[in-house]
Amino acid sequence: MVRFGVIGTNWITEKFIEGAHASGKMQLTGVYSREMDRAKEFAAKFSVDHSFDSLEEMAASDMIDAVYIASPNSFHAPQAKLFIENSKHVIGEKPLASNIHEIESLIALAQEKDVVLFEALKTTYNPNFKILQQALPKLGKLRKVHFTYCQHSSRYQKFLNGENPNTFNPKFSNGSLMDIGIYPLSVAIGLFGEPKSFTAQGVLLHSGVDAHGTLVLHYDDFDAVISHSKVSNGYAPSELQGEQASILIESISECETVSILRQGEPAVVLSQDQGANTMQYEADVFADLIETKQTMHAGLDRTCIVSAIITRAREITGVRFPADEIV
Repeated sequence: MVRFGVIGTNWITEKFIEGAHASGKMQLTGVYSREMDRAKEFAAKFSVDHSFDSLEEMAASDMIDAVYIASPNSFHAPQAKLFIENSKHVIGEKPLASNIHEIESLIALAQEKDVVLFEALKTTYNPNFKILQQALPKLGKLRKVHFTYCQHSSRYQKFLNGENPNTFNPKFSNGSLMDIGIYPLSVAIGLFGEPKSFTAQGVLLHSGVDAHGTLVLHYDDFDAVISHSKVSNGYAPSELQGEQASILIESISECETVSILRQGEPAVVLSQDQGANTMQYEADVFADLIETKQTMHAGLDRTCIVSAIITRAREITGVRFPADEIV
């Protein structure tokens, strides 16, 4: 049983805890918040006795083996570094860090300390992603790929009203590609590997982050077009077109429903019911990596490719974060 602490007391943290407990391999033993009262209040929901308002104390605690990080994006790398230095395993919410330089530094440190570093990007660990992978040969020669994830942010109106919510503030390493585009991009890399080249386009808000944009990944015989947005809602499914069949994917971040279509035939649903909380699957893999002492794993390879593309795409589109100045 992996004893873990959490940084962050929001809804995504609760969902991860529930998923981790459902895996049967992890147990919450510590909660951190900048305010002790808030830490204790959150810990009480899960009958946890150990609360912290000091990250240093939590990192040094012998009550936890690992930490789940769900703080704002810009805090992910420095907080992961602190816990790795204290020989704790780390599962960090996506994106694992602000740029590829931070990713590479964290991987080197994790190897030195012999701990597992893991990006909590649930999509590629869900059962339906595996079903999608296995279905690719049924398409014949792949010709077109269009992955789309566009979700109007609940905080966009605050931004329009002149406020400065974290989600549109470059100080916190945010923006559409970092927060939204990372999902379809990770699916593409998980399915097809590193592209030969790519192009990037983005429309920036006056705060300096991208509101929406497009990536085009260039492979030998096809391009993968990735559309992302935090200022509009998308309802179209994602699609892969082959010479023999096509696949439609509802909700690319979950791979909720995966269907195959052949000319003149009705659609056939390939996917399965994944349950209400799909974070269980990433927790299960993370715990297994710890159990088997696999500090280098396929997830890190994918994280590196995705982060390198996002870092370069931001350079192309002009999105700069304070974290980029620290190399």
